[in-house]
Amino acid sequence: MTGFRLAYGGAPEYFGIVPDLTTLGKIIGGGLPVGAYGGRRDIMEMVAPAGHMYQAGTLSGNPLAMAAGIETLKLIKEPGTYEYLDKVTGELVQGILQVGKSAGHSMCGGHINGMFGFFFTEGPVFNFADAKKSDLAKFARFYRGMLKQGVYFAPSQFEVGFTSLAHTTEDIKMTIAARYDMI
Repeated sequence: MTGFRLAYGGAPEYFGIVPDLTTLGKIIGGGLPVGAYGGRRDIMEMVAPAGHMYQAGTLSGNPLAMAAGIETLKLIKEPGTYEYLDKVTGELVQGILQVGKSAGHSMCGGHINGMFGFFFTEGPVFNFADAKKSDLAKFARFYRGMLKQGVYFAPSQFEVGFTSLAHTTEDIKMTIAARYDMI
């Protein structure tokens, strides 16, 4: 999930770490089914043809996915991409929290660039044990109510949400303005 959502170099770049092994998902295929992995030379030399571990896949190197991935990677490398994602995602989360709290709901949440989450609990939420303290019934009512208004969030309190470069400021305002009285 964090492959290119946090930074062009993924979570390792964002957090300033050098992983032994990293995996990348659908964004390298423009949203199509493909994945990639890479790592330290000693690990990668274990993979055939250099090493004894064979790796193959039905969709490995699929031309459509590779072409879509190249175009997607060009798009996200444009200056301001991650700043834009951070801006619209921050506006979305802060707006939802502000409206929810104004309506009397205990809520907390946060975001990193194009990834976000919010919880119906006082918080803060640092781990799964904290997240389990959320009011799941309230989230379910929120989810169904927002869906009726044309706003689609992930159907589980425990799933991360995503914004994209296609989301406009108007989309964010419309989402924040959706009625919360269904909770």
